[in-house]
Amino acid sequence: MKKTYKIDVDCANCANKMEEAACKTAGVKNAVVNFMTLKMNVEFEEGQDPKSVMQEVRKNCKKVEDDCEIFL
Repeated sequence: MKKTYKIDVDCANCANKMEEAACKTAGVKNAVVNFMTLKMNVEFEEGQDPKSVMQEVRKNCKKVEDDCEIFL
């Protein structure tokens, strides 16, 4: 399953950090952050609950970029 989320981030470097953090989160098969459109596309692993996985993605992104936001 793939979903797109609106994000708020200040710079392209921060967006890259968010993408790396999201990709390392359990339950995420792949994640791509587009700084120009301020969107994060997430592909979830089979059988995962997107809501609970995205809570972990948000926590992991906040660790690397504390002023970023993902609108769930």
